[in-house]
Formats: sequence, C-alpha cells, structure tokens
Amino acid sequence: MDLMKYVENEYALANEFPNFRSGDTITVHYKIKEGNKERIQQFRGVVLQRRGAGNTATFTVRKMSGTFATERIFPFASPNIDKIELNKSGKVRRARIFYLRGLQGKSARIKEKRF
Repeated sequence: MDLMKYVENEYALANEFPNFRSGDTITVHYKIKEGNKERIQQFRGVVLQRRGAGNTATFTVRKMSGTFATERIFPFASPNIDKIELNKSGKVRRARIFYLRGLQGKSARIKEKRF
C-alpha cells in the first residue's frame, strides 16, 4: 500500500452519513463559529454532484431562496459537519446535474423516486 494512503486511512474521521446521490434533497447541519460562540446552521438543497474518493471526497449542494440560488461545496471529511439528513430521493439519470443552473420555476423540479 502507498504510504500516503496508509497515513490518510489512519487519521481519517469516521463519519456516518446516509447514502445519497445527485438529485437527492438533503439537509446539511454544519457548525459555524462566530467569535467565541458556536452554533449549528442548516443548509437544505439538491445535491448537484459527488466528487472524489476517500478523504478528499466532496459534494455540492444547491439551495434556492426565492429566485436567488446558492451553491456550497462540502468535504466529507470536514469536522464541521454535524449530520446529514436525506429528505427526498430524486430521479435523475446523470451523476452531475449542472443543467439545473439554467432552469427556473417548474422546469427546475426533480421527480421524486418512490420506493
């Protein structure tokens, strides 16, 4: 085994997150530090992509507030992520759904996957 991979595996944070993919709606609870206070803020949106593997894996979440959109990239290995909730499973065919950036209104909706 490569020495770098060995060190990464030894010092990796073991976070238990639900299994989600692109198109799913999730809520990320993450810690924000303001001065000497710390609070948990929620970021709810659609997962646009998952990227990377192991310790360097990240996921991008797009949140809509009225007509204004915010995208945020979260690393899986971040100690600031408290928990992730899976709200809805979306039915999409692609792994990266960047086409949502150009859509507005009803056309920007994703069908829900029923089990």
